[in-house]
Amino acid sequence: MWLFNSSIGRKLVMSLSGLFLILFLTFHLAMNFVAVFSGEAYNMVCEFLGANWYALVGTLILALGFVVHIIYAFWLTIQNRKARGNDRYAVIAKPKQVEWASQNMLVLGIIVVVFFILHLAQFWYKMQFNEIAGLDLGVDPHDGYQLILDTFSNPLFVILYLVWFVAIWFHLTHGFWSAIQTIGWNNNVWLTRWKAISNVYATIICAGFAFIAIYFGFIA
Repeated sequence: MWLFNSSIGRKLVMSLSGLFLILFLTFHLAMNFVAVFSGEAYNMVCEFLGANWYALVGTLILALGFVVHIIYAFWLTIQNRKARGNDRYAVIAKPKQVEWASQNMLVLGIIVVVFFILHLAQFWYKMQFNEIAGLDLGVDPHDGYQLILDTFSNPLFVILYLVWFVAIWFHLTHGFWSAIQTIGWNNNVWLTRWKAISNVYATIICAGFAFIAIYFGFIA
């Protein structure tokens, strides 16, 4: 019960769920990069990860991790504000080592969630859910390549997705090393290293997603 009743326990749950989501981002980027090289191969991946039982189980686990991360993020924010009381309204000089991202994690998280819902509506709803429910949306749930082309043919969506990736970058640069710190895999030397690793990883992931959006928006 300490995972629910203590601040450390709640931070641990949020950290573990966050690292799980980071692993999913890595997989998702690798899967999407397939579309850059071969539309046929990407559609094979889409069919493999359609309404099959293992894909559905994976989707449910991912959804659970996402929901847990969001709930605990709000829970910890509320608890922290209650603990600070009126002190949070005081004007104080912020230490240089406190990054902008760490000061705005909740706002960044909300932006990420809003765009994630948009992403679900554009892709998951039209593909996996479409296949499960047998909806007549005029979209082939196994032709993800064409759906990507259709979506990013609109420059507005390219811009919106790029904004989303920037928010994710800020969220990851702080969230990654902070999760590692919460778990306890750090010391005075490794904390600096984990921060560097977080920045590099977040840049690779978000630059990769941005490249895909720009590629299908203006090159493919």
